[in-house]
Amino acid sequence: QVQLAESGGGLVQAGGSLRLSCAASGRTFSRYTMGWFRQAPGKEREFVAAISWSVGVTYYADSVKGRFTISRDNAKNTVYLQMNSLKPEDTAVYYCAQSTESWATARNAKYGYWGQGTQVTVSS
Repeated sequence: QVQLAESGGGLVQAGGSLRLSCAASGRTFSRYTMGWFRQAPGKEREFVAAISWSVGVTYYADSVKGRFTISRDNAKNTVYLQMNSLKPEDTAVYYCAQSTESWATARNAKYGYWGQGTQVTVSS
């Protein structure tokens, strides 16, 4: 059974930084693309970033490009999201997700497994 556990959320001032972590278990981590999504109050969940099973291939939403960096450590079964230059509009619950199929590309992966989310609040 796949389990994803996010951590690292919190309250930060605009311009600050946070690093989210997501620990995965249940399947061979290195075979699957990992993604980060977010959902703000009253809005639909949106894609933030993805990293393919092959380390180094990443894909970002335009709204975070240049500010956020996704990375993974296959030895630790963990994916990270480094968030810099945070803005109030980045406030949301951030979810980690794992692709349903192995060997999916970062751009086209479909996600079937989700964590419970971690709250990120950016004050102005």
